[in-house]
Amino acid sequence: MIRQNKKLLLLTSVITLLPVFIGLFLWNQLPDSVATHFGLNNQPDGYSSKAFAVFGLPLILLAVHLVCVVATNIDPKSKDINKKIFRVLLWICPLVSLFVSTVIYGYSLGYDFDMSYLCGILIGVLYLVLGNFLPTVKPNYTIGFRISWALCDPENWYRTHRFGGKCMVIGGIIMILTSPLQNMWILLAAAIVPCLLPAIYSYLYYRKS
Repeated sequence: MIRQNKKLLLLTSVITLLPVFIGLFLWNQLPDSVATHFGLNNQPDGYSSKAFAVFGLPLILLAVHLVCVVATNIDPKSKDINKKIFRVLLWICPLVSLFVSTVIYGYSLGYDFDMSYLCGILIGVLYLVLGNFLPTVKPNYTIGFRISWALCDPENWYRTHRFGGKCMVIGGIIMILTSPLQNMWILLAAAIVPCLLPAIYSYLYYRKS
């Protein structure tokens, strides 16, 4: 799967590291201690060195990016993984890297960001995209709801992912619509519940059959 997507893998890896070059360009304007973590009240509650913010975070995300790619490629059932959702997977870390760097650099330069709103929009859009592709995913060990009951039963897998796809879409819509409320608890609920319900559904289907 890597061979068929070499150019896209290279492009997404470069974009993941793009914040490094942006950080170098802004180096003299950034403070020595940079806010890298924000609490539920949208206020920073964690700081890191400028070097870690500029170099460390993008490199960590690049490592996560490559681990996800390699794990997917060595999956015994990699041939059954939908090519479209694999390409969606390739774009997750680059977009997160750009989002994180925009927030960190912007806040350090004096811009005020509403973290609940931005996170709600970003995760909501991601859920909408994933929710539309999940029903097409065939049984594998790296992408999807990898629940034992579903992995052992193709019909359970199919039904779980159809249901899970709907949950993700609904969760994404809720996050996008409620993000202006600036309530992090609603965001967390809308993000976690769509991931829990498919597991419960899969188990109930297993017990029923």
